[in-house]
Amino acid sequence: MPKVYLVLLTTVFFLFFFTPVFAQPGPPMGPPCGGPFGPACPIDGGISLLVAAGLAYGGKKTYDISRKQE
Repeated sequence: MPKVYLVLLTTVFFLFFFTPVFAQPGPPMGPPCGGPFGPACPIDGGISLLVAAGLAYGGKKTYDISRKQE
């Protein structure tokens, strides 16, 4: 029975005392992209490349289907 308590105590110790050590820091202070009238933040984030790749893939599939029907 004491071994079970030791395992439980060790588990609780690791969960409550070592978890904050691995926590990430908070967000940086201040505006992320300049001041209130500074340069604008980029909104894109790679979405335009994903849309362009989807359009190219769809165009290729459409072209292949049209060539197959001829």
